[in-house]
This record gives sequence, structure tokens and C-alpha cells, in this order.
Amino acid sequence: MSGLLNDTVMQYLLAAIVVLPLLGSAAALFPAPPGLKGRDPDQAVLRHGVVVTGVVLALAVALAAGFDYDDPARMQATTDISWIPALGTRIHLGVDGISLPLLVLTALLTFLCALHSYGSPPRSGGARPRAFVALILVLEAGTLATFAVLDLLLFFLAFEMVLIPMYFLIARWGGEARERAAGKFILYTLLGSIVMLLGLLLLGLEGGTFDMMALAADNGSSIGHTTQLLAVLAIGTGLAVKTPMWPLHSWLPDAHTAAPTAGSVLLAGVLLKMGTYGLVRLPLATVPDGFARLAPVLAVCGVVGIIWGGLVCLVERELKRLIAWSSIAHMGFVALALASGSDTGVTAALYANIAHGVISALLFLVVGGLKHHWGDDDLTIPRAALRDTSPLTGFLLLVGLAAGLGLPGLAGFWGEFSAVVAALSPAGGRPAALFVVCAVVAAVGAALAAAYSLRVARLVWLGEGSEGSAPPGREVLTRSELVPGALLALAVLALGVVPGLLLAVTEPALVGVVSR
Repeated sequence: MSGLLNDTVMQYLLAAIVVLPLLGSAAALFPAPPGLKGRDPDQAVLRHGVVVTGVVLALAVALAAGFDYDDPARMQATTDISWIPALGTRIHLGVDGISLPLLVLTALLTFLCALHSYGSPPRSGGARPRAFVALILVLEAGTLATFAVLDLLLFFLAFEMVLIPMYFLIARWGGEARERAAGKFILYTLLGSIVMLLGLLLLGLEGGTFDMMALAADNGSSIGHTTQLLAVLAIGTGLAVKTPMWPLHSWLPDAHTAAPTAGSVLLAGVLLKMGTYGLVRLPLATVPDGFARLAPVLAVCGVVGIIWGGLVCLVERELKRLIAWSSIAHMGFVALALASGSDTGVTAALYANIAHGVISALLFLVVGGLKHHWGDDDLTIPRAALRDTSPLTGFLLLVGLAAGLGLPGLAGFWGEFSAVVAALSPAGGRPAALFVVCAVVAAVGAALAAAYSLRVARLVWLGEGSEGSAPPGREVLTRSELVPGALLALAVLALGVVPGLLLAVTEPALVGVVSR
């Protein structure tokens, strides 16, 4: 289907999607006019967050409606303006079949977080919602910009833009040990970013341009093999911290455990996707030879993360921490699929990336509500069965767990199944025997996912006692949590039943990257 909107309108839409959250963030810091305040100023600013993120979501849907699906590999809605001539840096924006789904996912999850926060206002000793909303909107702007920019230095700035808001969301509105978790988060990610910046500078200077599309078109032909390896190693290390991949993963469980519900949803559903998106857009697309040489290392790190995360989940006592460790395991499948380098593998990686964004958002939304209701999330404490006390809450949890274990018909199946298949037949130049071993190990990791998901279902859905029970018929989750949860559950089902809707957009663009 050809695009419904002309190029100029698409350019303005994409620019507005990136800029509007920043303007909304600035507006959130000022008191609302008396006629717009509603019951109190806190309610007004939370409603402001819902309105701004809702408009951004509407613009993202309009951008998707105007996208030319007959040619998803072509960069569309492009803007290219000189910014710093001395460095050759440009304000270069665009969207294709790789970035479009991630833009829509970001806009959707941020809107659902704003909706959740409006119904369940964030609480922290003295911290007001005004700052909370402003930080959420800055985080959204940085994430959207990361998926839209096509200049190396601009990509780095957008990539870094999300760190400070997430740090304060964890440190001011988080739970126990929030300051330690926030400090660990910022330390790991900043160190990774420094290494990544060195790789980006090396890539841009050796390639003669900071334009990501020009570098991709050159395909690394003007960059020596040693330089390619160094660039991939530096960029890959920085992105591996953000993904995160074993052994650079240890900050994630602490951050998720301490973060507020909205922070956990955005961290798992959006911020982790920036790492894997960067791997596709940067080393894989621009220096494929260097990426292919280090692909075996990426594959091994991915499968170690799958097994490591799965084993920890089998014995983890805290439910929110368990979901965080499961994210490490699931992102291991994405790493393995990318490392395979084949059309099937790269397509599976992006599909699993987006599927995990929806699944993890659903799980953290439900688990956050359960933790708030119970007062903790200790799985060793006997509790009443959710099927009896809160069937809707329990059902949403079951959908997330079933999707996470890779049940056919739900979102998690297609990406992880295809990742294993791709590892059995990697692209040329990769050690086939090593990848076959990695595929077998990944399949074992999928079995571990089934084991720990069923363990949680037994303890929470079926229950093992009456402590902490709720009155029959009274849902644990509030309406502001049930509505976003239901929408996410529908998305999980849609991605599982009709995967072709997403693959039709992403596959041609990804195949174009691999074929180059």
C-alpha cells in the first residue's frame, strides 16, 4: 500500500513526534492556568502527561498510516539540515521498516505509562508529579529521537538523553535501595556510552562521514579490517550494556526491582530496545565484515545469558526481580539471532525485540500492581489464588507468562523459535558447528523459561495459602492498570496470531541491510 500522505507532511509528522515531548516536558514544569487545574495541581500535570503522550501516539499512528508499505526498505519522512558544518554533523531524520515499529511501540508504551500514572499517581517522599511527568516526557523524546536520527553524533546525543531521566525516576520514585540501583544504572550505562562514543568517532572519521545511510551504502569498503573490528568492539560493547547482554547485565535486576512501575515498563519495553536497534543500524549495516568476525562472541554471550537468566529465575524469590532476569534471557535470543547474520536471523531479532517490549511491559505493569497491593513481591509467602480473588489480574499475568515462555499463538513464539532456526543455518563465514551448539543451548533455555513461568503461575495464579488475600471479586489492579494491561494483552495476542502484519514491514528493510 502506497503512502497516504505526501513527503512534506510526513517530514513534519516525524519532526513533531520528536520535538513535542520536549515542549510538553518544559510546559509540565510551569503551573497550569487556574481553569485547567481540575481538582488539584498534581492531577492537572498528570493529565497534561496523558494529553501530550496521547497526541504523540496519534501522530505516530498517522505517520504509520502515511508510510509507503510498498517500499518499507526506503528511508521516508526524511529531514536533512546542516547543524555543525565544521564536524559535518547534520540534523538528519528518517524512518523505514526497521525504525517505524519501534517508534510506534515507544509512543504506545509511554502513553500507557502516563495513563497508569494518572490513575495511580507516583508517590515518593516530597517529590511532586510535576517533575515525574517532565522526566517521562524527556525520556520519550530521547527514545523517539534515537529511533529517528540518521547521524552518528546525533544518535549518541539522543541515546544519552534517556539516561538522566531514568536515573531520577529510579532514585526519586523507586522502592527500597533505589539510590544504589540508580547509581549502578548510571555508572554502567555512562561507561558503556563512553566506549561507544569512541567507536562512533572511529567509524565516522575513518568512513569520511557521520551520515549513517552513507556509511551503510559504503558497506565498510573504505574502512580497513582492523578498524572495523575496533569500531564493532567499541560500539558493540556500549550497546551490549544497554541491551543488556551477559556479562554486562548485572545493573538490570537492581534497576527493575527499585524502579516505579512506569520506569520498569519503559526500561524493559523501550530502553533495552535501543541497544539491539543500534546493533542493527550501526555495526551490522555499516561494517558487516567486522560484525561477522565478532558474531561468534555475540552468539556465545547471548546463549550464556539465556541459560544464566533462566537458572536464576528458577530460584529467584522476588517476582519483579524474576521478570527482570527473564528479560536478560529473552534478549539473549535477540543477540543469537543477530549474530547468525542471515535474513531469517536478523528478521527474527527485530521481531523478538518488539515482542519482548510488549510482553515485558505487560508483566511489569501487572507485577508492579501486585507488589503495591501485597506490600512486597516475595514468592515464598503463601498467598490466596489470584484465580479466586482477582481473576482479571491473574489472567493478564498468565498471558504475559505464557507469551514469555514462547507459547505458540502468542508474541514470544515467533521471534525465539526463528532465532533457534537461524542459528542452525548461519550466514556464510561464521563457524556453523559453534552456532549449532548455540542453537541447542538456546532450546534448553526455552525449556527453562517454561519451567520458571509455570512456577510463577503455580504460586500466584493457583495460590498456596490465604495470607494477603483480597475480598472475592475485588481486583488487585485498578482500572488505570487493567485498561493498559488489557491493551497490551491484545497486542501480545495479535503479534502471535498475525505475525505477518509486523514482518511485512520489517523484513524487506532488514533483508536490504543483510544483502548489502
